[in-house]
Amino acid sequence: MNENQLSKRLARVGELVPEQSRLADIGSDHAYLPVALVLQKKLDFAVAGEVVNGPFEAAKKQVKKNGLNDQITVRLADGLDAVEETDKITAVTICGMGGVLIRDILEAGWKNQRLQGNERLVLQPNIGEKPLRDWLTVHGYTIIDEDILEENNKIYEIIVACRQEVRVAYSEKERLFGPILLKKRSSIFQRKWQGEVKQRETILAQLAKASGDQQARIQQIEKEITEIKEVLSNES
Repeated sequence: MNENQLSKRLARVGELVPEQSRLADIGSDHAYLPVALVLQKKLDFAVAGEVVNGPFEAAKKQVKKNGLNDQITVRLADGLDAVEETDKITAVTICGMGGVLIRDILEAGWKNQRLQGNERLVLQPNIGEKPLRDWLTVHGYTIIDEDILEENNKIYEIIVACRQEVRVAYSEKERLFGPILLKKRSSIFQRKWQGEVKQRETILAQLAKASGDQQARIQQIEKEITEIKEVLSNES
């Protein structure tokens, strides 16, 4: 992967960033995403934030190599601390982390007002999508788009959210499966949740052999399996 050939998941994230946004890419690694979007003339300005020194230095080299120092600012900072008020950020991308970590980054940014609430969020969690959707719901965000894709035998979800005048109250089921992914029910969505059923059935088998009172845990997992199977069997 490089700035001219993004991974499938990052390319899709880039497609979901609005044209001419002022982008903050948090956990930018080598800054491939902001560099690619500026080279594509989709963006005029971006901040690449990175908390680890090695990737921070790599991002600086990447930006300099492509002659984009005037358009992309690389900052060594924790999460949304990379964003300054003068940046006038209108879109935030956070990719390739667990959903709980992305949630925590958003929460910290919310508390210290680095996240204003008017930005378009394009989030690509590797796992833990539900805690992330829980946070978005509590903070008044509407999920305006979602996608699910497979790359290198791994399945990734992308969540696009923004705050709108009318708040949407998502059900527990929608926060688990994704309100838009539930409607799309793609073959990759089906395959992901078939895999989730198998994982839970494996856990059940292990719990059946475990010592101690496992009944509450067993009942919870059986409930989850039933719910997933209902979703998979519902073609509507």
